[in-house]
Order: sequence, then structure tokens, then C-alpha cells
Amino acid sequence: MGSMNRVYLLGNLVRDPDLKRTPAGTAVGQFRIAVTDKYKTRDGTITEKVAYVDIVVWDQQAEKACEYLQKGSPVLVEGRLQFDEWEVKGQTHNTLRVRADRVQFLGKPRSASRKPATRRAGRQSEPAAAF
Repeated sequence: MGSMNRVYLLGNLVRDPDLKRTPAGTAVGQFRIAVTDKYKTRDGTITEKVAYVDIVVWDQQAEKACEYLQKGSPVLVEGRLQFDEWEVKGQTHNTLRVRADRVQFLGKPRSASRKPATRRAGRQSEPAAAF
């Protein structure tokens, strides 16, 4: 039997995204989104549960996400689950996160005064809805 690994999440950034580069110079962006699940219990009470999901995005998408997104920004993330495991001082650590294939901006871009220093001067274009 085949398998499928596809995730679609709609949520808001918990904090500003973080951009790093690999030794080869490839951009890697990381951010966390909050996804809310609302439902009604048997007694009629509306309950909310929040799940926090770590997202990793690569290359140009990482650069754009870190340039235009900020804490509170609503986004739609399409990607796949990625399990990472590493060892530190004899202890094994692991995490499950989403490797984004597509990040779609749903809100307004951050204001010009909040743009990171890496932005080129004189560039006035608006971000595309998805990249």
C-alpha cells in the first residue's frame, strides 16, 4: 500500500520568523504557528484548544517569509511532516515539524519601518500572495 504525507495548516505566527543560512549559503527559515481547534462539548460549552506547530522553510520562500511575516501574521502552510533526530552528549533528541513546500500570506505585509535590515533600499514592491 502506498502512503501520503501532506499537511495543510491555517494559523498565526507565534513569534517573528528566524532566518539562518547553511554553510553552503542556502536560506533556512523557521517559525511557529498557532492552530486553534474550536468545538462544542456535550453540555454546550464552546471549547478552544491551541496546537503549536514548528515550520521550516527553505531557499527563496524562507527569505520572503522572514522579510514579510511577523508575529501574529496569518498564514496558510502546505507541506509535509518531517521527523528529525539528533544526539547531544549521548542523549537522543527528536522533533516532528512541518517542512513547508508553500507558504501563503493571508494578511497585510509588515510595515516598511519593521522591515529587516537585509532588505534592499528602494524596493517598493508588495509581496505575492504565495511564493
